[in-house]
Amino acid sequence: MSRAPFRFKQFAISAHDAGMAVSTDGVLLGAWNSLSCVESVLDIGTGTGLLTLMTAQRNAHAAIVAIDIEPTAIQAATTNIAMSPWSKRIEIYQQDVMALTLPSLSLPNAGVDCIICNPPYFDAGESSKNKARASARHTIALSHTHLALACQRLLNEQGHASFILPHNEGLRFIDNLKDTGMSLSRITYVKTTPTKPVSRLLIECTKEAVKTIESQLIIQENGHYTDAFIDLTRAFYLKMPN
Repeated sequence: MSRAPFRFKQFAISAHDAGMAVSTDGVLLGAWNSLSCVESVLDIGTGTGLLTLMTAQRNAHAAIVAIDIEPTAIQAATTNIAMSPWSKRIEIYQQDVMALTLPSLSLPNAGVDCIICNPPYFDAGESSKNKARASARHTIALSHTHLALACQRLLNEQGHASFILPHNEGLRFIDNLKDTGMSLSRITYVKTTPTKPVSRLLIECTKEAVKTIESQLIIQENGHYTDAFIDLTRAFYLKMPN
């Protein structure tokens, strides 16, 4: 039996069998990613299309291309995008990022302005029995090393790429990014409550050598969402005030 769609303020997400359903990680990344002066966006491993649709809502002019290797993800994302107000400026392809060429996807030859990706993050351990969920959660289809190399190849010289990962995996991925010659431009340490350890890293990298901007985001305090979390996500969650 299929689950009811997860409804946001301006669009809805139906997961079907596309691995991961809507997660706080995805919403945080989609809201946090910088879209200033961005005209082209590549969503790697789009899954249900959540990040693509959040990007389209936030940026009224950017051309957006979403890719995934899983047929079930492409099916879900295609449905969700078609039901959104922004379907005419979003393209979606079943494509391996390592074999991707920009001209074939109507992207600028010089590279894209922005890459956004909620990467897989379990490098080891027992994989899920569901193939789509396994690909979404484990670094099976795309290793972090290969992802970093793809971002370095596909970004233009002024572009940036944004990711969210658990703390330890995120630190290792930052090393992968630096190994390709990219710089850590922005990082936000995410904690579920003030007393809990950092659970997630929001990561932005660029080809340009820049000073890293660091910040912290706490999601809940005293049983309530923090003002910072509400401000970040209010444009999307139905339960957040406008």
